[in-house]
Amino acid sequence: MSDIGDAERPGGRSRRGLLRAAAAGAGAVAAVGAGASAAAADTPRRGAPVFVLVHGSGSNSYGWSPVLRELGLRGHRAVAVDLPGHGPGAYFPVSYQAPQDLERLATEPSPIGAVTLADFTAHVVGAVRAAHRTGPVVLVGQSLGGVTLNAVANEVPELISHLVYASAFCPTRHRSVVELMTTPEAASSALFRIPGFRTPPELGVNRVNWRSGDPAFFAAVKEALAADWSDAEVRTLLNILEPDESAAIGAADARGLPGRWGRVPRTYLRFDEDRAVPPALQDLMIREADLTTPHNRFRVRPLAVPHIGPRDAGVWADELEQVARTCG
Repeated sequence: MSDIGDAERPGGRSRRGLLRAAAAGAGAVAAVGAGASAAAADTPRRGAPVFVLVHGSGSNSYGWSPVLRELGLRGHRAVAVDLPGHGPGAYFPVSYQAPQDLERLATEPSPIGAVTLADFTAHVVGAVRAAHRTGPVVLVGQSLGGVTLNAVANEVPELISHLVYASAFCPTRHRSVVELMTTPEAASSALFRIPGFRTPPELGVNRVNWRSGDPAFFAAVKEALAADWSDAEVRTLLNILEPDESAAIGAADARGLPGRWGRVPRTYLRFDEDRAVPPALQDLMIREADLTTPHNRFRVRPLAVPHIGPRDAGVWADELEQVARTCG
């Protein structure tokens, strides 16, 4: 969201600003009252589909806890990954703690600045390999997690039975999230209206101060992520998010390759009330992916929900069960 040291992009937005806007989408799928951040829900049903869930920017496996619980109660197997630099491996700058030192927060380094999309990919490929030993893998990603889905499917398409993009970025004709965010379809994104937190480019991070006490920041985040949630629910959400994301993820070439990624059946959960990744941008990604592999098109499932997704974990489980029925 910062505009420091970057050439201007169409619409007056800098490359750095676009990276920060994409990162601010967070991609958490948390629900209030989530309970423990268990990373897996298992049953002994070998051969049944296994759901591998990938979080978005600034989030972690905890965000999937309500979905894991619901899938487990329905007898499904699922695992939620913590991407490198997230979850137990997350770094919270000292200056981010209370009382905050905003001047220091603007320059304090974070180890996640060295993390790349290749690191994310290797980590999730490992999870997919392990899951594949017990059954067909359904790989699910939300928001920025979509670029990891693309990269993993490029790497091991033979190990994935289905890809599910939950209002997630899916570059094919456009190279990266940054390029997608320069399109006219992204211009209405409420992410661009979140007050920026400035950090120098050499840190390699997109930093969001989720603990900001600025009412304008809170209002902008609520509009972008969960406009129909109560203020109390949004505050709960902000307190499980992590401040830093690697700037390299949104800038990386994450195009799905027709001969690799393009072999895997895929579903897009289109969030019709998403103000962070607007429906027009979701439609652009769906359309470009279908043009890339016209023989293997997205199955599109519309949901009347904001960027954060369904507040009812049962809705998530219903959608994933629909996908599971196609896997053998």
